[in-house]
Amino acid sequence: MTGDHQTLALVLFSAFIAVTLAITTWASRRRHGSAEEFYAGGRLFSPMENGFAIAGDYMSAASFLGVSGLIALFGYDGLLYCVGFLVAWLVVLFLVAELVRNCGRFTLADVVAARMRERPVRIAAGAASVTVSVLYLVAQMVGAGSLVALLLDGADAQARTWTVIGVGALMVFYVAFGGMRATTWIQIVKAVLLLGGAIALTVLVVARFHGDINGLLNTAAERSGHGGKFLAPGLKYGSDWTSRLDFISLGLALVLGTAGLPHILARFYTVPTARSARRSAVWAIGLIGGFYLMTIVLGFGAAALLGSDAVRASSKAGNTAVPLLALHLGGGAGSTGGTVLFAVVAAVAFATILAVVAGVTLASSASVAHDLYASLRRSRSATRGSQRSEVAVARIAAVGVGAVAIGLALLARDLNVAFLVGLAFAVAASANLPALLYALFWRRFTTRGAVWSVYGGLIPALTLVVLSPVVSGNPEALFPGPDFAYFPLENPGVVSIPLGFLMGWLGTLLSPEAADEARHAETEVRALTGAGAV
Repeated sequence: MTGDHQTLALVLFSAFIAVTLAITTWASRRRHGSAEEFYAGGRLFSPMENGFAIAGDYMSAASFLGVSGLIALFGYDGLLYCVGFLVAWLVVLFLVAELVRNCGRFTLADVVAARMRERPVRIAAGAASVTVSVLYLVAQMVGAGSLVALLLDGADAQARTWTVIGVGALMVFYVAFGGMRATTWIQIVKAVLLLGGAIALTVLVVARFHGDINGLLNTAAERSGHGGKFLAPGLKYGSDWTSRLDFISLGLALVLGTAGLPHILARFYTVPTARSARRSAVWAIGLIGGFYLMTIVLGFGAAALLGSDAVRASSKAGNTAVPLLALHLGGGAGSTGGTVLFAVVAAVAFATILAVVAGVTLASSASVAHDLYASLRRSRSATRGSQRSEVAVARIAAVGVGAVAIGLALLARDLNVAFLVGLAFAVAASANLPALLYALFWRRFTTRGAVWSVYGGLIPALTLVVLSPVVSGNPEALFPGPDFAYFPLENPGVVSIPLGFLMGWLGTLLSPEAADEARHAETEVRALTGAGAV
């Protein structure tokens, strides 16, 4: 990249960071130290504001950089990520949004523990939520490293390392000082910028082909090196039974995982009523649906205008396809238009990463403080003093979670960010979703069932990932030298998700205690009507 690219992009980076820091400072002056303000922003956001914030939280670096890159490299099979990410919101809208808002207070564990012994359930659910959040954070930071490596023309490992550390430091600042109020407004600003950037690039791609989408697809197929296979199923997930099963596993994780993501569930607590939560989900579906349609155009546009080989040469995982496409559409390297468009897209992508890591870090620190710390330290009754202590722990937890995510991101920096998010979705669908659905809809569900459900999905999911080709056994693995890839699939969901549901059922059947019928009835009425909701 030329010096002009670097200078302009860095100026735009700095402008966005300055705006977000100003938002955080404003929010920190308005806070009054209560848990409700820190975790839920006082529950004062409108459905439209929360819908934009949810979209900003969900449209991550995996979507803007990773999915577009996968489409540019694998065509139809990369497009399947878009379908899974979008269909998942139907599960959220119809099964989760209103009920979670009525039953919970700040975290997923609030819902699951509503009619059970709180301590074991909160510890299990808190541990699972932190695990999912860290995996999600790793994906965003890998995206940040890829982006800066492209900006600085193949920056060395040290530059990428400092980029990841800088992103981690910023996200800790946003969460520790601004809480949910600052995080929400950062996500809203980011959503507007990302949608604006995607619209501009999509219009330019379509205009380049004079509105002929068929011509765009045919050109992409020709320049991909795969011909017609590029537009048909099977290029990545259809060569043998293992890859087909891997695709089924990925689809299950994407469709079911969203409803178990801690940072998405936490967004439904920031609105005043369950009706507002449902309307927020509708806003989010509209914005996210439009965005993924544009992502498809950008992915095929990168393949058609750049060629799959050029995308792979820049980043073998495809993470830099969209910035390179922007450079090409603006006139190429060295042109004023290319410089401006590349810098704008790079800045939007960087804003995307900062906003998402802030939201995920807040959710994970809430789980540490509100679930793990609180369950170990105090009883169910809460005082204002204990709430202040809990918020202080949440701020400290943000530092710890950020440090772990930074370390893992440096280790996984050559993996595709969409794939890394797919792993987070698999763990969320395996550990969080079974316990959540059982708690909401199964009258006989018990404490043992909840704990077994969470650990019965979490432990197999993590174990299978460690034993998969992602970690060892091939040149693109985290550890390419050793080979302990005993599990043939890259995505563990097809095994770990049914195990989570099975263990919840089995734990309930073998539980020495009966379900509390009175508390279930109370929870059911609260979930369906909102009576007694916070």
